[in-house]
Amino acid sequence: MFDKPIIGITMGDPASIGPEIAIKALLLDKIYDICRPILVGDAGVFNDIISKLSLQATINPVQQVADARFVQGTVDVLDLKNVELSDLRFGEISAMAGAASFEAVKKVIDLALAGEVDATVTGPINKKSINEAGHHFAGHTEIYAQYTGTKKYAMLLVENNMKVIHVSTHVSLRQACDLVKKDRILEVTELLHNGLISLGETNLKIGIAGLNPHAGDSGLFGTEDDQEILPAVEEAKRRGFDVEGPVPADTMFSKAATGYFGGVVAMYHDQGHIPFKLTGFKWNADKQQMDSVKGVNITMGLPIIRTSVDHGTAFEIAGKGVASPDAMVLAIESAVQLSKNKK
Repeated sequence: MFDKPIIGITMGDPASIGPEIAIKALLLDKIYDICRPILVGDAGVFNDIISKLSLQATINPVQQVADARFVQGTVDVLDLKNVELSDLRFGEISAMAGAASFEAVKKVIDLALAGEVDATVTGPINKKSINEAGHHFAGHTEIYAQYTGTKKYAMLLVENNMKVIHVSTHVSLRQACDLVKKDRILEVTELLHNGLISLGETNLKIGIAGLNPHAGDSGLFGTEDDQEILPAVEEAKRRGFDVEGPVPADTMFSKAATGYFGGVVAMYHDQGHIPFKLTGFKWNADKQQMDSVKGVNITMGLPIIRTSVDHGTAFEIAGKGVASPDAMVLAIESAVQLSKNKK
């Protein structure tokens, strides 16, 4: 057991599916086969979800990682005691839920920086709830960057053949176009290259998307592709990276899905997220719910390991027992893989 990495997993927003998918993931044999997991959050929230959904687990509240048992069926929770259950409502935005989810993230970062956990995995948070609690961040990525002192970082999405890193994420589309700059493209290309190696990938060929339709079509539909992206591609080649681009996004992602590219660089949030989620998210029209939600979000450039589910809080199904733990399982597996390669 002691050669398995310790993985700190946050509960996410307590009013969301976060606690549910965390418990469901830790009920699987394969999780304890590969790591020593410990949840970080409010033990009462996890006890409550176990009771409501009749899940076969027992909570072991602890005050430090050293007290964890790491025995399947007995889920260790580093108990922050920061949720008043009588005030908690599934699917509702609240400052209390935002504060609790933020404190769990901050705690797991501290644990990783102190070397008490080998990697961190985050459950889904609600950005509005966090901001209502007075923590003004656009998301997990920015929180991690702030509290680890990281200046160069990027979001990498992983699901099977599709591995997508972004030049920009949580900004308006108008701002995103202004952020397409040669230096930033080179920066995320290097982060993607290093990420592929850390994940144990052998295909290091990187596709770099164009920004405009047809990658600008020689300036007919915008100049960013010729003036910023192409120079970045040429410089990346000079530095020894195996890159291709700028590739029109409408053809690049179809090739990426087949494994032609080991990874791809998207210029903005939706350019990367839409094809990625078409690959990993499976909607059941008859049941009006997701059958499967797969995908891992990895923050590249940090001094610690952080992976996450690549889906939101799913407030509409919180507490109903139908949330899939698929993405949480994949996030834990990725964290384990990254921790092994880091060592």
